[in-house]
Amino acid sequence: MHSYHRSSSSSPSILPSICSLQTFIGLAVILCVYVMLQSSVTLNDKSLHSEHIKTSSINPSSQYESGDMPSFYHPSFSHPHRKDGYSTPQNNAEEDENLEGLAEHFEISWGGGRGKFHENGDLLTLSIDESSGSGFESKDEYLFAKIDMYIKLIPDNSAGTVTTFFLSSNETNHDEIDFEFLGNVSGQPYTVHTNIYSQGKGEREQQFYLWFDPTQDFHSYSILWNPFRIVFFVDGIAIREFKNQENKGVSFPKDQPMKIYSSLWNADDWATQGGRVHTDWSNAPFVASFRNFTSCACIWSSESSSCGSDPRPTDSENAWLGEELDDKSLERLKWVKDKYMTYDYCKDKWRFSKGLPIECTFTKSNDD
Repeated sequence: MHSYHRSSSSSPSILPSICSLQTFIGLAVILCVYVMLQSSVTLNDKSLHSEHIKTSSINPSSQYESGDMPSFYHPSFSHPHRKDGYSTPQNNAEEDENLEGLAEHFEISWGGGRGKFHENGDLLTLSIDESSGSGFESKDEYLFAKIDMYIKLIPDNSAGTVTTFFLSSNETNHDEIDFEFLGNVSGQPYTVHTNIYSQGKGEREQQFYLWFDPTQDFHSYSILWNPFRIVFFVDGIAIREFKNQENKGVSFPKDQPMKIYSSLWNADDWATQGGRVHTDWSNAPFVASFRNFTSCACIWSSESSSCGSDPRPTDSENAWLGEELDDKSLERLKWVKDKYMTYDYCKDKWRFSKGLPIECTFTKSNDD
């Protein structure tokens, strides 16, 4: 007879053996559950900074046409206006002062010559190699604007690269309205990432795939920022709306003037499939192209706005200050969300385990 009794008691009993067996089974179940949870939520096996969000590794190619994508998201971070460790910022104002087009509105701010104007200023390119990325910024600051830029993203294998187009202030608790384009391996779709910071707080990410290949031609990417709402557009189609609901306790960027920034930089520790696919530098330099910038804006200069102290739509020229989405635009917005949205922070109860952000708890969320 086998004995499983570990006690020093002289009275034999089968109770310890039953307890030991139950304990073993219980531990085995706990271990299995732990492994399953780790495989489903530990989506990135790399150790990220505390402000970073982990990114899943998925292969969306089989679902790309249908737009029926699983949710995932990427780290929140501050953009490299002039990224540490890259080349010394260079101002090419003397060379570019006689150019037209984009050169009238922007200046190359960093990259050691990797950002360039072409076609008498009508075309601007940013490039990245293993040594450095590059970036540009607007000459003006804005306190509310409607801006539009045509962008052609890096073709073929763009894994590890991030192209950005965004508005940002320079305050400690900064505001930011953010378009990012996360590269991918050849044949896989770009991820369009949007985020909104107000008074230094972000974590309002939504991500999308596109219904076209953004590397084959130029497409327009637009931001409407007025006192009532922020809207992101792609080729004139609204993909996201964030309303001003300060009366409900939701902060909204409306007090800090912002510049327009764009950058091309390397983030292969997280940007593509959770950092599992790294940049193939044998394909460098990688190039993103920009043209046809237009804007309607309240320009901030000498501590005052060109639209006055209380900007409101008073005529057709500044109607954008009160612009809202009509029924057709809202219908297209729903189409994008239903078919091409891949991540919505308002649905991420695992990430916000102590409660969703306040704007997500309304009967109709801020982004509805």
